[in-house]
Amino acid sequence: MWCQRLARLLRGCYGSPGHHWPRLPRAPRPILAPPARCHPTAPASPPCAWQLHQDHLELRYGSTVMRLDFVWLRDHCRSASCYNAKTNQRSLDTASVDLDIQPQAVRVDDTTLFLTWPDGHVTRYGLEWLARNSYEGQQQQVMHPRILWNADIYQQAQVPSIDCQHFLQTHEGLKEFLQNFLLYGIAFVENVPPTKEDTEILAKRISIIRETIYGRMWYFTSDFSRGDTAYTKLALDRHTDTTYFQEPCGIQVFHCLKHEGTGGRTLLVDGFHAAEQVRLQAPELFELLAKVPLKHEYVENVGDCHNHMIGVGPVLNVYPWNNELYLIRYNNYDRAVINTVPHSVVRRWYRAHRALTAELRRPHNELWVKLKPGKALFVDNWRVLHGREAFTGYRQLCGCYLTRDDVLNTARLLGLQA
Repeated sequence: MWCQRLARLLRGCYGSPGHHWPRLPRAPRPILAPPARCHPTAPASPPCAWQLHQDHLELRYGSTVMRLDFVWLRDHCRSASCYNAKTNQRSLDTASVDLDIQPQAVRVDDTTLFLTWPDGHVTRYGLEWLARNSYEGQQQQVMHPRILWNADIYQQAQVPSIDCQHFLQTHEGLKEFLQNFLLYGIAFVENVPPTKEDTEILAKRISIIRETIYGRMWYFTSDFSRGDTAYTKLALDRHTDTTYFQEPCGIQVFHCLKHEGTGGRTLLVDGFHAAEQVRLQAPELFELLAKVPLKHEYVENVGDCHNHMIGVGPVLNVYPWNNELYLIRYNNYDRAVINTVPHSVVRRWYRAHRALTAELRRPHNELWVKLKPGKALFVDNWRVLHGREAFTGYRQLCGCYLTRDDVLNTARLLGLQA
């Protein structure tokens, strides 16, 4: 096989009878290729070797083995005529690239891949760039680094709250807050003036406020002014919000402005931690929750509020190239009639849902927090479930939803997010 030939050639090139390169993985189907041409680079760290095939280049760089289609290599050229470095936008017309294109010449040195195309155009790629941006490289990376937690893990980490003025007036405070939020999915800001206006200023520090059917900034009391269980004094089981939106809101802000009574603690559960336990214990159930689409809906006819929202998606959402979980859509209150699941699957789905629910409800996963005036809570609504214990008396919260893209944009500008 070609990989055996490659290993023999490399051993011959280096002239060391005791040196063996690991075999490159076998291609998924037979490859019709011209005679193999093996070109090890000069000794470097990490080592590099490549092999030319009929429609792609196979490149080993360190421990990463990449299969790079020639069309892909031509399309992603970063030369001045193909890519505008000032705007970071592609100039090349992708549809104009010949799907059967092949390079006329290939060369690799210690750091760079050079390809000469039939029209004489030369494309240069840094090997590090290719390792990061290839499909195989992306499989080895995570999009959103995080720390999975239960109550003990979070409390032992002693994640600090951020002072309001430090958060609003300094880059250090903003960066520390976002670091905590990205890692744990929750973050607290202390000493916030207990008004809706000051809470809005706080929220706009990291994002644009997302306007929804609830408005921009909202007050939250038990007056049943909206057709939702949250507008009562009843306990609320753990859930994520706006599962009935096609794109659930990314971040939620809570600030308790007043509570004259008892109870009302806020419950927080790391949904990703619970889902990871399901993945480890029963991967087939995790896969089912990630593939079966469900409908969630919100039907409201209270006063002047008339809404019927429907969102569709699986309970767990993962990136297909690395199976990384990025969104959990879990709300037993708002789940609609299950009519998107065939009979042959529906009972297995209920079993998977039961497994996830059991993990979410384990007492050691529950973090209980008493919100009070001056303490604002930011929650990653794509990751962390929240709930509430029943309460007495008058309790008023304000808050809003934030656009996730803008929060991540702020984080990238501070060097915190890939």
